[in-house]
Amino acid sequence: MNMESSIPTTELPKSGLKIREEIRIELLRKGIHLLIAFVPSIAGLSVRLALGLLGAGTLVYSLCEALRMSGLSVPLVSRITALAARRRDAGKFVLGPVTLGLGAMLALLLYPNPAASIAIYALAFGDGLSSLVGKTLGSVRLPFTRGKSLEGSLTCFAAVFLASLGETHKPLPSLLIALAATIVEAAPLKDFDNLVLPVLTGAVAVLVLHGV
Repeated sequence: MNMESSIPTTELPKSGLKIREEIRIELLRKGIHLLIAFVPSIAGLSVRLALGLLGAGTLVYSLCEALRMSGLSVPLVSRITALAARRRDAGKFVLGPVTLGLGAMLALLLYPNPAASIAIYALAFGDGLSSLVGKTLGSVRLPFTRGKSLEGSLTCFAAVFLASLGETHKPLPSLLIALAATIVEAAPLKDFDNLVLPVLTGAVAVLVLHGV
């Protein structure tokens, strides 16, 4: 048998490894992302405490990341950051955790409850779960979104709707809030969706809860 005539199969394992690596990175990133869902509970005890923790965490991370960029690794923090970095972040300051903390802080500063909580849950569950589903199960790509999937967007809609309904017990406003959050989440904003999503979702929540 002529082994040279066999069909090469090395590309398939490489492709599979690449996909598994992307999924591993996304699971780690969004696992961290989902932790922001604890903020409304902390804010229920003290908004100042929640803002203080978010601000301190953002500053500490920024310092650790600046040190990592200069070649000085900080135990645990730098390791987790490196493991969670996407390929587009290679050699760059990983901005996601900074915008994540700032997005939650903006929601608390700009909006009263329940709008602030809804905005943060949209950030935690809407954005976090939609990305996981899109990476693992997404097959129908949406136009003008740079790769966002229908499956991910539907997950975002369901997550924000349920979070809003749990906070307000009002189906129609919850539908409108979820629709707005889904449209924003589908926009190709990269890490800046962590800022835009809670701010716009919170604004829509304030409008519809007072107007519907």
